Amino acid sequence: MNNTKVTDASLVRDYLDGNENALGALINRHQHRIYSFIFSKVFDKDIAEDIFQDTFIKVIRTLKRGKYNEEGKFLPWVMRISHNLVIDHFRKNKRMPKFDNSGEFNIFSVLSDNDLNAEKQLIKDQIESDVQELIKELPEDQLEVLTMRIYKDMSFKEISERTGVSINTALGRMRYALINLRKIIEKRNLILTN
Repeated sequence: MNNTKVTDASLVRDYLDGNENALGALINRHQHRIYSFIFSKVFDKDIAEDIFQDTFIKVIRTLKRGKYNEEGKFLPWVMRISHNLVIDHFRKNKRMPKFDNSGEFNIFSVLSDNDLNAEKQLIKDQIESDVQELIKELPEDQLEVLTMRIYKDMSFKEISERTGVSINTALGRMRYALINLRKIIEKRNLILTN
């Protein structure tokens, strides 16, 4: 079987049909890229090998449960699994401190830190993704003010003019948005870093 001609999708199908060699071909095809990605985040050969193994254990379990549906996107799917396992590794090893509700912590301060190494950049990307999912749960008026303030860098005066409410109302909505965001983070026991 010439691996360069066979697509990832057909190898996945072959594996699901009982051909164990098809999985070996997929691993051989992508192992360098996946391992290099993991190593570039953890900078430790043993940890990288463990996460690489865990990645393919998860791949096998997901395939065997019939939960794989990323037709034609095998490599990005596996990379996402390895990315999540790297994040889990950092969290387990207390390299991502838990969010504390002291009131001092600004959830968005981490998003504006431009001086990041690869590990911190990976964590920052994950946090940014988590926060963008969380803010969707806010009431519409709070979401609007928060988005204008944080992502569009608008002043409260500009927000007031754009939304047609007083500056105090805009400030209040922002305050409640942050309070509600903290509650959502606590309720979900999410780990963010500062």
